[in-house]
Amino acid sequence: MSVQAEANTASFEPNGDSAAGVDRRARLHNTIESLVKLRQEVVVSYCQLAGVSSFAARDIETHQVEADQLRRFCQIMVDYTAMGHFEVYQRIIEGKERRRAVKEVAAEVYPAIAETTDFLVDFNDKYDAFDGTGDDVHMLSGDLSRLGEVIAVRGELEDQLLSALEK
Repeated sequence: MSVQAEANTASFEPNGDSAAGVDRRARLHNTIESLVKLRQEVVVSYCQLAGVSSFAARDIETHQVEADQLRRFCQIMVDYTAMGHFEVYQRIIEGKERRRAVKEVAAEVYPAIAETTDFLVDFNDKYDAFDGTGDDVHMLSGDLSRLGEVIAVRGELEDQLLSALEK
């Protein structure tokens, strides 16, 4: 985890000081902003990996996934997943979140977010040794479709929770 990530994680500890509360909210807002930007990087990297450059060109383009490209994508995806877990969701998981509205939204959406986390981690583990051979490529093409769906669902669920956290 980066030094910034560790600093942000430590910043959520409750403190009775109202100035600290304002500072904590500002850090939370910055963390949420960073998470959303990282999610955007995941989506862009996914589109590049899947060979989606434009809707109009989808039927005429040919695309081959390179091992380095897949590794870069997986690193961004793991960074995004870890940031969400350790910098945003950990407080909820540990039962430290006190705001009722956040707890209610988390109870509704976090189990599904956790499922997406499992899928993303499994995807990373599965393709950690990707070498671009025929079997790997065939398996990857099927998994990329499901991966795109999981990323989209996670973003929708995550937005609900992040919205509650920012109130």
